[in-house]
Amino acid sequence: MATRKFKRILSIIALVLIFAMVIGTIASALTGCGAVEKTSDTAVAEAAEKKTESATETKAEDSKPTVLRVAGLKGATTIGLLNFIKDVESGNTDLNVEFTMYTAGSDIMAAFASGDLDIGLVPSNVAAVMNSKVEGGVSVIDINTLGVLSCVSADESVTSMKDLSGRTVYMTGQGATPEYTVRYLLDQSGITDCDIQFKSEPTEIVSIFAEDRDAVAILPQPFTTAALSQNESLKISFLLDDEWGKYNSDSRIVTGVTVASNSFIAEHKDMVDAFIKLHKESADKAVSDVDTTAALAVEKGIIAKEPLAKKAIPNCSIVCISGAGIKDMLPGYYKVLFDQDPKSLGGALPDDSFYYVD
Repeated sequence: MATRKFKRILSIIALVLIFAMVIGTIASALTGCGAVEKTSDTAVAEAAEKKTESATETKAEDSKPTVLRVAGLKGATTIGLLNFIKDVESGNTDLNVEFTMYTAGSDIMAAFASGDLDIGLVPSNVAAVMNSKVEGGVSVIDINTLGVLSCVSADESVTSMKDLSGRTVYMTGQGATPEYTVRYLLDQSGITDCDIQFKSEPTEIVSIFAEDRDAVAILPQPFTTAALSQNESLKISFLLDDEWGKYNSDSRIVTGVTVASNSFIAEHKDMVDAFIKLHKESADKAVSDVDTTAALAVEKGIIAKEPLAKKAIPNCSIVCISGAGIKDMLPGYYKVLFDQDPKSLGGALPDDSFYYVD
């Protein structure tokens, strides 16, 4: 009897233990599900937070203003842009602009080719060459400078291109507008024995006059005025614009133009149009407010002294011709250069798409 009762007690204890184990297992399972659910919720929340942060970063990146990278040459082509550059530096324009000044058009072309520039003020023939050298090509968005070349000498006998026969002529601008313009005019004048010596900087030529009183040079403004101010015996023997007019009644010398990469125009046409408008305002002010522009030319190291700048700027043929005006003037000049030497334009005349007239 006692044995039977003992067995019953053991059975009850076993059932209790089994029940406890079952309850524990269920509780553990429930706890585990809760942990999984909690972990899943946390992961979703964290992923959502990261997505929000990523979207915020992307939005912040997209909201950064596009930087317009502009370059000009140290000379007349950039003088017309100086008032605009001053406004940029003073924060008086909505455009975000980085401006760099170079001494050679080939350097600007190289910067375009490497994708470091969007807009550049270059010799007109260099623009045509760039169109085949820069990926995607470039377009002329305005003309910034007309004829600025003068023949300078103390020799009273030099009055036209014909008088350069048998002479050594010093000049800058090898491979650019000045060289091809001079060679064309020599050819038209029947001169085959003129020895052209190129120098890298106009200041080198000015020093030659101190050693050789009868030296002859062809200089662009504002360096013509600078040379005359340093040597009182020098004078302007003739203007190359006048010589050009003897052989061409339907075209003019176009010294400098402004180009933009076609890829930049496609993506930021509004910025290009805004630049042209501001460039026009700046060029107009360069002509109408010579005193202010002269101070800026000195500040940027283009001209040494303000009195000199005030004399030179009115002779720099500063303009900003855009739209249909480009096609009215530039193709005729290009045709003359191309007929004289196709290499001057990179071997081909630009087609109509080269001229930004929108």
